[in-house]
Amino acid sequence: MRRHSIIASCLLTLALGVIGCGGESKVTIKLTDAPGDFKRAVVTISEVELLGEGENNRVVLLNEARTTDLITLANDTADLVKDAVVPAGTYKELRFVITGAFIEVEGADGSTKIYASSEDYAGLPEGAEVAGSLQMPSYGSSGLKVKIAEPVTVEGEQKVILVDFDVGQSFGHSAGAAGEKWVMSPVIKAADITFSATVTVTLTQAEGVTLPTVNGQAITLADFKATLTNTGNSTEAVAFTDANGDGTFEAQFNFLIPGDFTVGVTGPEGVTFATDPAGPTPMSVGSGRQVSTAFTLTSASAP
Repeated sequence: MRRHSIIASCLLTLALGVIGCGGESKVTIKLTDAPGDFKRAVVTISEVELLGEGENNRVVLLNEARTTDLITLANDTADLVKDAVVPAGTYKELRFVITGAFIEVEGADGSTKIYASSEDYAGLPEGAEVAGSLQMPSYGSSGLKVKIAEPVTVEGEQKVILVDFDVGQSFGHSAGAAGEKWVMSPVIKAADITFSATVTVTLTQAEGVTLPTVNGQAITLADFKATLTNTGNSTEAVAFTDANGDGTFEAQFNFLIPGDFTVGVTGPEGVTFATDPAGPTPMSVGSGRQVSTAFTLTSASAP
């Protein structure tokens, strides 16, 4: 499994520090996602402002449209703003102007439907058929304000703000007289960070435990997944792998905004199993921390 150091290369400049000139410093905003049950969730962010104390303490960080599929950012990050120069001061909020979006939702039968802010939204894939509307109340005009978890004090060094756009909580389904539609109510968390957090989950097989066969296929620990759930009940799943062949399977969750989580294990369909500890296990992760938790498979069976 590919590992990421907690001192990720994209954050290395922060550790070294960038000295500003004339009371100015640099701010980088990294966008990530706590994923939901969507095939695609594409948004166009056309403006980002940093809001601080005082009437004139408003700095434009981005004034050109950036279109991003949030689903691709699960367990990863992308630069939304890179090295924007800002005056020294204390900043408490971010303002996002979101001028377009679409989501692709999978139905029970496996088919998908697209709901868009408009049928001619530029971010739509070529030939896409729009099944219904995605309403975005005022986000393209007045914008969306997001409080920073801890106010950013800019005093001559670069700051990195990790912005978590929680897809799982940001779109709500509605079917009314006007037809089927979705409503966008973004849930975005922002943290001023030195380092993001990492959670590593391991899974081993207890001595004497035999894994079953399902539909002629022998089950291995690679068929199990680690799950990480945040306080908003958005869950991410990562498959276990054994890169060095030592029998300990690992799953890693990277670029996390520090906070409280629960960690568990899910198995392949049709397999009943038990672990020690039983899970899900609560976990608190601090800034710059690498936290590990271990599960042992104590039984497994299938009809």
